[in-house]
Amino acid sequence: MSPRPVVPKAAPTAAAGEGTPIGTEEISQAARDAVIHTLPLFEMARMRAATSPRKHPVHGFAASEPTSTLRWVNLFTHTRRLLTPNDREVVTPNNDTLYTNAWLDLSDGPLVIEVPDMGERYWTLGFLDMWTNPFAYAGRRTTGNRAQRLFVHGPRWRGEVPAGLVGIAAPGADLWIIGRILVDPDEADIASVGALQQQFAILRASDLEPAARIVDTVMNGRKTDTPDADEYAAIVDAAWARNPAAEDDTAARADWHRTKAEGVAALQAALVQVCSSLRHEAQASQVGGGWSIPVTVRNGYGTQTLLRARVARNLIGALGIEEAMYPVAEVDAEGLPLDGRHAYELYFPPGAAPQVDAFWSLTMYRKSTCLLVDNPIDRYSIGDRTPGLRYEADGGLRIAIQVDAPSDPGANWLPAPREPFYLTLRLYQPRRAHLEFSFTYPPLRRLD
Repeated sequence: MSPRPVVPKAAPTAAAGEGTPIGTEEISQAARDAVIHTLPLFEMARMRAATSPRKHPVHGFAASEPTSTLRWVNLFTHTRRLLTPNDREVVTPNNDTLYTNAWLDLSDGPLVIEVPDMGERYWTLGFLDMWTNPFAYAGRRTTGNRAQRLFVHGPRWRGEVPAGLVGIAAPGADLWIIGRILVDPDEADIASVGALQQQFAILRASDLEPAARIVDTVMNGRKTDTPDADEYAAIVDAAWARNPAAEDDTAARADWHRTKAEGVAALQAALVQVCSSLRHEAQASQVGGGWSIPVTVRNGYGTQTLLRARVARNLIGALGIEEAMYPVAEVDAEGLPLDGRHAYELYFPPGAAPQVDAFWSLTMYRKSTCLLVDNPIDRYSIGDRTPGLRYEADGGLRIAIQVDAPSDPGANWLPAPREPFYLTLRLYQPRRAHLEFSFTYPPLRRLD
């Protein structure tokens, strides 16, 4: 017998006229603030709809209709290959690891997650609440590589974590586990990681039986354009009711209810403005050379709602900086937006490469879609593990970033699209210089 469907109930919506009347300019700002505050809830719900599985390996499809929004949760799914430009569900994806993901529903009580022995391989499970806070981790850095069991419970659970299990306290009923396992880009190593992935399991803590269940995600998660205001309001209300914010959100709730009371038009206008701004406006360099660090949190965003919204829209699934840092370049060293109609160079002087305890990589993305860029050599990232990476005689490292192949056939080339783009420098287990923001990032120099 298949587990039963569970449909989260939405919180009551504000009645028309609720709150004191406010002018058009004020409600516009209130609506904008409300969208910035709530956008993570919608984007996480969209990701759940896009990435939670329709089919269970034993129980089959959650629903027979292809258009159904029923999905399985409390069930791991795994990527079996490195992602390419054809993969469109996750914005700003990495091209270094295989993903091992699960959406958890803790409504019926705690869950136990089984993890196999990972040998010497880098791996991590990042736990994100519905506000995108990366509140907990398991993995090489935090819990080690031995075989282990994780005991995950919600805020209403009371009891003692069983002996020998790693306790993880979730702030709400719903959460996303986004796992990354380092893999070499060859069939043998990908198969080895696949065998490890098969040993991950999610069990009910009450009887240690498989915990998979069905939920109604209510939406089409593959739509990444500006949300429809009515759908947005319903999704946010349902998610907020089950997942309270970590900080005092009284003022934000007031803005949200007043915005809904003013009508669909105000909310839709704010959605268009905010979503466009977060996606398309180039961010000025914060640390020099064209680089900024969009994610500076360790375990949560607190009151940094604008930062949280920007990350939810463009970098959803980002971990805290102790696990991984994501310096991003949307402009060059002169502050001009990066565009593939020009050629660029990134040069790490001798001894000045990124300082990490795991690995680093530089990945190329189209500005318009936040997705990987198709190119003739099928290279979407370049880093310290790239086969054939060429260092100069003194130890320096030079990377050509351009549409056409460099004249030197041995050059380190990261292909670009002939249009606006941005770069993400991923640093896994960054060392102190990065964590203290004292590392000097080399300038992105335009060559023409």
